Amino acid sequence: MPSRPLYADYAATTPVDERVAAAMGACLTLDGKFGNPASRSHALGWEAEEAVEQARGTIARLLNADPREIVFTSGATESNNLALKGVMQREPHGHLITSAIEHKATLDTAEWLEQQGYSVTYLEPDADGLIHPERITAAIRPDTRLVSLMHVNNEIGVAADLPAIGALCRERDVLFHTDAAQGFGKLPIDVQADGIDLLSVSGHKIYGPKGVGILYVRREPPLHLIAQIHGGGHEHGLRSGTLATHQIVGLGAATAIMAEAGVAEAERLSGLRERLWAGLAQIPGTVRHGHPTQRVAGILNVGFADVEGETLLMALDDVAVSNGSACTSASVEPSFVLRSLGVPDALAHASLRISVGRYTTPADVDHIVARLTEITSRLRRAA
Repeated sequence: MPSRPLYADYAATTPVDERVAAAMGACLTLDGKFGNPASRSHALGWEAEEAVEQARGTIARLLNADPREIVFTSGATESNNLALKGVMQREPHGHLITSAIEHKATLDTAEWLEQQGYSVTYLEPDADGLIHPERITAAIRPDTRLVSLMHVNNEIGVAADLPAIGALCRERDVLFHTDAAQGFGKLPIDVQADGIDLLSVSGHKIYGPKGVGILYVRREPPLHLIAQIHGGGHEHGLRSGTLATHQIVGLGAATAIMAEAGVAEAERLSGLRERLWAGLAQIPGTVRHGHPTQRVAGILNVGFADVEGETLLMALDDVAVSNGSACTSASVEPSFVLRSLGVPDALAHASLRISVGRYTTPADVDHIVARLTEITSRLRRAA
């Protein structure tokens, strides 16, 4: 076995691109852009502020947004909290619509809002993992304030129809937030054309650093949010705290690379994903979860019938994959996402999320197929 496993868990996190790391390194030391961007009395603060604003502009261009609509946060979890709480807490009551297969950053926030007296509807997906617009329409009430549905599901890779959801929300004068952590830079997003009011992004999903993200907040017409972090009034008063120049610059650099190489990279990853599925489909009892085409390029979730899940994962000790979301993988319960799709518990337990990325090769894919073919055959013989 190699000293380090082959990495196939890009949906959990991505390694920082070497070009991004170099840009970040130039913001850390005395001879670099280490200054506080809020220090407006000297050149070191000015150059740090310029670097931050350059990154803000890069991110805005990829979303077709105004740079002033980009609010830097610590990541998509904070952005989701700010979006949901920031909208709902404007009034002492109201109705939120989300789905049963959201990231825990959204689901736990929605549960907290319920504890504060707000009403929440959790939409169930169909068997392919899609939330159909007519289900959203049927759930909207006179007191509905916000619809929050993720762009790409982090476990099964299925992509929502953002333009359709955005259009129906606009028609009914309901705000629309999407957690785009898994889709940003990988699928087209146009916040204007798609009718998006709020959008969350995380740096570490696109070969940028952990600990930084953004919340897009629509500017016209103005969208008022209740801030969740106070002290200093940074980021238009929505997110106080000294800006982490090196992390923001890293997010900007990662975004620029995605903007330039995103289409070609998506095509390559789609080819690797289908190569992976073609190989795994030859294993008897293998099932692919989620819609086969309405999806992001790099994520494949597959179940292996008549195999004990924990044993399978432990046997695959030379490949880094997961059996669900990275934030819930310590749980012994089957994936709540797969359960919502109607997948039986035994098959959900024996399902793996395999996600390929920038540094994955065809040889890596072939190795994964060979290992899983051998392991599943051995485990079934021993059963």
